[in-house]
Amino acid sequence: MIRVGIAGLGFMGMVHYLSYQKIRGVKVAAICEKNRKRLEGDWRGIQGNFGPAGTRMDLSGVATYENLDDMLADDSLDLIDVTLPPSLHAGVAVAALKHSKHVFCEKPMALEPRDCRKMNAAAQKADRRLLIGHVLPFFPEYAWALKAVQSRRYGKLLGGEFRRVISDPSWLAHYWKLNVIGGPMLDLHVHDAHFIRLLFGMPRSVHTAGRMRGDLCEHWHTLFDYPDASVAATSGTIEQQGRSFDHGFELQLEKATLAFRFAVSGGDGRYLCEPTVYDSKGKTKPAKLAGGDPMDAFAAELRHVARCVRTGEDAGPLESAAAEDAILLCQKQTQSLTKGKPVKVVS
Repeated sequence: MIRVGIAGLGFMGMVHYLSYQKIRGVKVAAICEKNRKRLEGDWRGIQGNFGPAGTRMDLSGVATYENLDDMLADDSLDLIDVTLPPSLHAGVAVAALKHSKHVFCEKPMALEPRDCRKMNAAAQKADRRLLIGHVLPFFPEYAWALKAVQSRRYGKLLGGEFRRVISDPSWLAHYWKLNVIGGPMLDLHVHDAHFIRLLFGMPRSVHTAGRMRGDLCEHWHTLFDYPDASVAATSGTIEQQGRSFDHGFELQLEKATLAFRFAVSGGDGRYLCEPTVYDSKGKTKPAKLAGGDPMDAFAAELRHVARCVRTGEDAGPLESAAAEDAILLCQKQTQSLTKGKPVKVVS
């Protein structure tokens, strides 16, 4: 039995708690949270942009802590699940690793590449797993695309376009604070930065244009410079609340193009382009995918975490090195936008 301690009980902490209930051989044995009402099971104040609403929970059998050091000192825990604000990820992960715990940390890995490096070094020294919660590859559309590219079923990957735009999440406290969450670059676009890294590797440079809100990127377009592929991404926020979410991709391969786009408009979610294969014979084929409930993706992600901890399985899309690269890509895009010119990523 893998015994999990959750550090931080906000929306993502609740999502993880509910998802662990679906996984055999895993038990949430402890929760650390400063909000006393939440430790007592009153989760009615927790809200997010998908999944069930917060409600009253029966936490009998779950140890509750207000102090993180006390939870980390609990020798019965195997894995610490970090769902705190991004500014706290590095410090908590390093402390947990020093206590010989495995760590699953929500994305973004940290706010700065140097903090990512500290986390990776601590994991190596402790000889414990450090897994980063990039859930996007577990969503049906992205899992389909990743499998198709990696199998080379349609030949070489030639390029891609990615999109992820939301309405300003005014319900999220500290979203626009550089030293707490980091705005849409690190909270939103990091999903696509990570997925681009999985598909294409690291680009030579990035060229980003768009608009800023104070010190943070608000809405932008980026060209990623690869020697043999054309890659672009659009991301950020808009002020109009009528379209709260919009994401998708188009991937060009030698023998096919894979495309999909989904948006939530007026409170209703629908495909603007169903997951589709446009093949070299002129045929249009809809992709046959599993259900699209976001909670299923989180359950699949956490099942993979459990296997990695239990068997030493390869981390795959949850590997910390790729997550660190995603933070570097976000940093370089911000630099490019503020400087108004391309910025080198790798030599």
